[in-house]
Amino acid sequence: MLAVDQLQLQHQQSFRFTWLWLDVGTFTAWCNSHLRKAGTQIENIDEDFRDGLKLMLLLEVISGERLPKPERGKMRVHKINNVNKALDFIASKGVKLVSIGAEEIVDGNAKMTLGMIWTIILRFAIQDISVEETSAKEGLLLWCQRKTAPYKNVNVQNFHISWKDGLAFNALIHRHRPELIEYDKLRKDDPVTNLNNAFEVAEKYLDIPKMLDAEDIVNTARPDEKAIMTYVSSFYHAFSGAQKAETAANRICKVLAVNQENEHLMEDYEKLASDLLEWIKRTIPWLEDRVPQKTIQEMQQKLEDFRDYRRVHKPPKVQEKCQLEINFNTLQTKLRLSNRPAFMPSEGKMVSDINNGWQHLEQAEKGYEEWLLNEIRRLERLDHLAEKFRQKASIHESWTEGKEAMLKQKDYETATLSDIKALIRKHEAFESDLAAHQDRVEQIAAIAQELNELDYYDSPSVNARCQKICDQWDVLGSLTHSRREALEKTEKQLETIDQLHLEYAKRAAPFNNWMESAMEDLQDMFIVHTIEEIEGLIAAHDQFKSTLPDADKEREAILGIQSEAQRIADYNNIKLSGNNPYTSVTPQIINSKWERVRQLVPKRDHALLDEQSKQQSNEHLRRQFASQANIVGPWIQTKMQEIGRISIEMNGTLEDQLNHLKQYEQSIVDYKPNIDLLEQQHQLIQEALIFDNKHTNYTMEHIRVGWEQLLTTIARTINEVENQILTRDAKGISQEQMQEFRASFNHFDKDHGGSLGPEEFKACLISLGYDVENDRQGDAEFNRIMSLVDPNNSGIVTFQAFIDFMSRETTDTDTADQVIASFKVLAGDKNYITAEELRRELPPDQAEYCIARMAPYQGPDAIPGALDYKSFSTALYGESDL
Repeated sequence: MLAVDQLQLQHQQSFRFTWLWLDVGTFTAWCNSHLRKAGTQIENIDEDFRDGLKLMLLLEVISGERLPKPERGKMRVHKINNVNKALDFIASKGVKLVSIGAEEIVDGNAKMTLGMIWTIILRFAIQDISVEETSAKEGLLLWCQRKTAPYKNVNVQNFHISWKDGLAFNALIHRHRPELIEYDKLRKDDPVTNLNNAFEVAEKYLDIPKMLDAEDIVNTARPDEKAIMTYVSSFYHAFSGAQKAETAANRICKVLAVNQENEHLMEDYEKLASDLLEWIKRTIPWLEDRVPQKTIQEMQQKLEDFRDYRRVHKPPKVQEKCQLEINFNTLQTKLRLSNRPAFMPSEGKMVSDINNGWQHLEQAEKGYEEWLLNEIRRLERLDHLAEKFRQKASIHESWTEGKEAMLKQKDYETATLSDIKALIRKHEAFESDLAAHQDRVEQIAAIAQELNELDYYDSPSVNARCQKICDQWDVLGSLTHSRREALEKTEKQLETIDQLHLEYAKRAAPFNNWMESAMEDLQDMFIVHTIEEIEGLIAAHDQFKSTLPDADKEREAILGIQSEAQRIADYNNIKLSGNNPYTSVTPQIINSKWERVRQLVPKRDHALLDEQSKQQSNEHLRRQFASQANIVGPWIQTKMQEIGRISIEMNGTLEDQLNHLKQYEQSIVDYKPNIDLLEQQHQLIQEALIFDNKHTNYTMEHIRVGWEQLLTTIARTINEVENQILTRDAKGISQEQMQEFRASFNHFDKDHGGSLGPEEFKACLISLGYDVENDRQGDAEFNRIMSLVDPNNSGIVTFQAFIDFMSRETTDTDTADQVIASFKVLAGDKNYITAEELRRELPPDQAEYCIARMAPYQGPDAIPGALDYKSFSTALYGESDL
């Protein structure tokens, strides 16, 4: 209506000059093209409409409605009344007639009559033209532009000079009836022939009367716009059926475009899911490979490879998994909005399958890390035990060196009695020494047994060495027993004994053994993990140092015995042999070992202090990590709670909520340096082989899992709002409706959990005006609604499901029946359609899409190449298999 009023105003402003130039014959021909249907016509437009009879008849023909009964009298009042009836009918159609009265028409005023006819043309021939939300003149011009766009040398920009060469008229006819025009033979430089050809074909085959003169159009600098519009509008109405086909084609194109986009999204999901599952499939066997290595260095390399996997390879896959879930939710939302069935991924590629695979991956990852750390501890203990074994074995082998040869000596056969007695005492001292070494042999055997139980990689060499020591020990025991028997056999012949040497030997042997044990303990390796353990070792060492003064007194007493023996010998002029006959432990040996003990004590002090410094450093690392973790952990928990609260208490428009959530997401991302700092501190802890931390309950694994859940949760929340925007825009839901839905949902979501139970949902529906009271009819309606919002019978209704339901209740969508009706228009009311018709009416890619998927038509009226568009349309909406 606005377009007609604007056109009327424009033409009324130029009324005085326009109608003088207008081709009256065009309007006359247009009127006769309609009056011919009633069996009459006019010759003089200003004379034949004066009595109002043919004017009323013209209006009845073009409107299809009955006007009031005309008056047949010849008087002027009768004519005025008839014209007024016609003008009242025109005004009833919303047309404002300015400066046009019945008296001017009855008086034969040509300008007023032509203005009235142009108003009728605008209202009944041009106003109803509508193309892509434009109407009247703009709609008719757009229709011409679209129909002639594929033709060369045709550029329709107006209703005057764009039509002078005649090609545009021929293009319109050829576009709809290509068999009537040989367009390729037309020449732009022959406009008269082109125009006459179009006018003759239109009059002969399309029942459009010749309203224009070719020579007048060519010879006029600017042909009359109203005449061209009037004539072109006849083409539009003649081809209105084709316009309906175009509208149907547009609907099909829209449906197919949605379907193609969804298929692309499905293909993208399948590929991304396949790639992620393949990566998980490749990674899990690597994490489940628990073949132990022989050395700590090899296991530490495995640990470094695992850290590299955690830092470099896994984070992108976490992002891909999150993006996959977002893409899946977006796709399902688009399918629901376009009234399509839900997307069901290939077997094994559901989001749940990916989550199960991911859970298996994280379980394998946790087990692999625990195994690595335990294996490093085991190898560390094995190295410690192996070194301890080698040290004790070396000491023992050093002690046993020459002992077997000594026990095999037969020096007692030629010795004097005093010598024999000395040999007996010496042998007794040796037996005492042998018994003292029994503990060391047992320790060596126990360490070897433990190394075997712990699967030490060099167990064969350890076993061989231990076996050699045990065999030698058995030989020494046997030889000792044999020698004692031989000495005891001749003991009766020996009487003299040097008590002092004997006392010296008896006291020197255990003291010597104590010094050897002390040197062994002072050189013993140690491994600790806490500051308390090293402080315990330091305390034990301090206690050992406190015994040194007493030991020194014992040493001086033993040396005093040897000095006393020498003094007595000197006093009695007794010549003693160079060595004590009862022991091989000389004062020089005692002094040498004592000096060695004194040297080892400060070295042990330094070693313990170094270890104490190391453990203090480790304790600092523990406290440093704990301090940061005790901040980051609660921060992540707080943010998770805030996200849950934000998702429930969102205010403002969805766009405001989305911007707020993205700003909130950025604030979370900006916190990432704190996580990185914690990772660096955690790496220092692992490199220091620190396995526990009593200062915090948070582990790096807890922090990582919490951080990944936080990122995933905010991304899902943003995706939910984006899907709500998509739902709102696609379904035409206003912001006020969305806020009303949100307010209703939140009101009944008592626990703020983001979902409603059945009773809460029923109360919400009742508050919105649904009849779901507790009676048979209400229960049936409620069960129907629950099957829509909770198809899996989970017992809860999410906000997204609630929004989907409310959007379906308040909006309309394309249906399979609408698409079938559109195809039927393209097919000319046939039950099938041909490939040629599809290619003519649809864009090439969508035409080929339909041809490739439509099944052959099997009906009784089928022709070769007939395609079944009905089964194809129902398949688009999941009502059959495509």
